[in-house]
Amino acid sequence: METFVLAGGCFWCLDAAYRPLRGVESVVSGYIGGHVAHPSYEQVCTGTTGHAEAVAVTFDAEQIPAEVILDAFFTMHDPRQLNRQGNDIGTQYRSAMFPADERQREIFEAARDRAAEIWDGAPVTTIEGPAEFYPAEDYHQDFFAKNPTQGYCLAVAVPKVNKVRARFSAYLG
Repeated sequence: METFVLAGGCFWCLDAAYRPLRGVESVVSGYIGGHVAHPSYEQVCTGTTGHAEAVAVTFDAEQIPAEVILDAFFTMHDPRQLNRQGNDIGTQYRSAMFPADERQREIFEAARDRAAEIWDGAPVTTIEGPAEFYPAEDYHQDFFAKNPTQGYCLAVAVPKVNKVRARFSAYLG
């Protein structure tokens, strides 16, 4: 098993898009990259803690290659938007990757290079140093499945989930 920690806007969307993929063992929404220990959602929302909303995606590389996990990441959000995704604005919504080691850093750099071929414009996705990942509150975990008719989920998460399902249909569980 391997775990990638990725930030690309609201963690509800990333969580929802990764869960249906075969080989994804778990997705944990959380906060990373800031200077406050054990931040709360309310603190992170202020944009003053330095954290990004992120997901820790644990997957079986024998069922789904690391490149697919990362290409899905660059499919489900627009990596050209600096410190935002759509109407979600602030550094907590930045596009960032948090490698656990040098091997992951190299894989992440290659994925970011591939993303430049997909999107019209260079990604602003940062590859940041290893940092402490803090799981978000329980109500954020698997939020989309628990709240499928919530307005944000319908307007923002559903299109992202559908985009990933269409492009990576061979990996649907």
